[in-house]
Amino acid sequence: MFKKILVANRGEIAVRVIRTCRDMGIRTATVYTDVDADALHVRLADEVYSIGAADVGNSYLNPEKIFEVARASQADAVHPGYGFLAENPDFVEMCEQRGLTFIGPPSRSMRKVKPKHIARELMRLLNIPVVPGHAQNPLTSTIAGLRQVEEVAEGIGYPVLIKPSGGGGGIGMAIARNREELDDAVRTVEVRGQKLFGVAAFYVEKLITNFKHIEFQVLADKHGNVIHLGERDCSVQRRFQKLIEEAPCSILSPRLRMKMGAAALDIALAMQYVNAMTVEFFYTPQTQEFYFNEVNTRLQVEHCVTEVTTGVDIVKEQIRIAADEPLAYNQDDIIRHRYAIECRVTAEDVSRNFLPAPGTVTSLQLPHGIGLRIDEGIHQGYRVPFYYDPLLLKIMAWGKTRDEALQRMKRGLSEMRIEGIQTNLPFHRLALNDDLFQTGAYTTDFIQRQRIVERVREQVKAAKK
Repeated sequence: MFKKILVANRGEIAVRVIRTCRDMGIRTATVYTDVDADALHVRLADEVYSIGAADVGNSYLNPEKIFEVARASQADAVHPGYGFLAENPDFVEMCEQRGLTFIGPPSRSMRKVKPKHIARELMRLLNIPVVPGHAQNPLTSTIAGLRQVEEVAEGIGYPVLIKPSGGGGGIGMAIARNREELDDAVRTVEVRGQKLFGVAAFYVEKLITNFKHIEFQVLADKHGNVIHLGERDCSVQRRFQKLIEEAPCSILSPRLRMKMGAAALDIALAMQYVNAMTVEFFYTPQTQEFYFNEVNTRLQVEHCVTEVTTGVDIVKEQIRIAADEPLAYNQDDIIRHRYAIECRVTAEDVSRNFLPAPGTVTSLQLPHGIGLRIDEGIHQGYRVPFYYDPLLLKIMAWGKTRDEALQRMKRGLSEMRIEGIQTNLPFHRLALNDDLFQTGAYTTDFIQRQRIVERVREQVKAAKK
């Protein structure tokens, strides 16, 4: 087992990994920028190393800075968390060349679905349906490239979704509803892709609406064992970013659950995958059809909701797998004995369409009690920076039934107090009391369909009177 792990990330996920390492008796080193000097992950790690100014391109996204810290700290392995370098096969290959264990898949597995258009071709070989779109080499905004984008968009029909080839988790995408919006969408995605993932290329898909976003958590070791931990329903989203997740999906039939789970395992086997992976599907309840969306070759933000339903510590399994140990579970061991719901609490002003709202946390009160878990990346007095994702913490609630989990989440949200900054807590409190959400039949248009933003604005106006 490793003696020291470099946690090459920040915020709540860095805290999460550090805590699991401590449970396993493993020392940790971590990195921080000048605006993160007082962050919680910096307070908790055994060793901390500055990597400069806030700009991600020269800090968290800079492989050489990470390798300098790995050498200085004498770390045996690096855990990338999610985002930043977590899905960069070039970084993984550099780790392999330097003899630094990457806690994630080997670069050869990652390249089978990176850039993301390659994953679409693999799905076709496996006879797994994919969303209509461009499936050749990733596109660019050259004159020839833009002409090809226009042809693809017209061929599959507007609206279309422009997606960065190097990205994941819904980050950096843009919608084009007609020819006039296409050029702006392409250039926006290129800029975001280069800034966030170091890859400017993109691809085009048909924009599907009113669907369930369902994903399966997969674990695979180096000894040929591959299992899945069931599905998560991640359909409550704003700007393609998930806000509420639950497990299991309350309206998915046993037949489709088995079919999707089998497809997820087939994908892992075809990739010769090792470590944690998530396979995302789009499911349309009206037609009972599902489509492959993407493979995430990393830990997901929402992995915790699966942990509390199955009792499996996914981060611990990631570390054990990277240390050449076999999975501690087989498929028959995975029994989901709970329902669970997760809410992502962010520094955003919901009344202004989820505009980021950085600032200083002047007071913090977190809820406790049976059936609750908090994964936080903040503390009282912490200054939330403008430069990074606005995620502050995740709260998970569970129970024997969905209704019990929902009631515990409502209790947790009612007790939570975060003062000094704007948060999306008003959104969560409204969403969980919404009639459609309580049925479980909501889809990805939930926020627009239920006018959640408008209802929060009305609350804000009423409070000011």
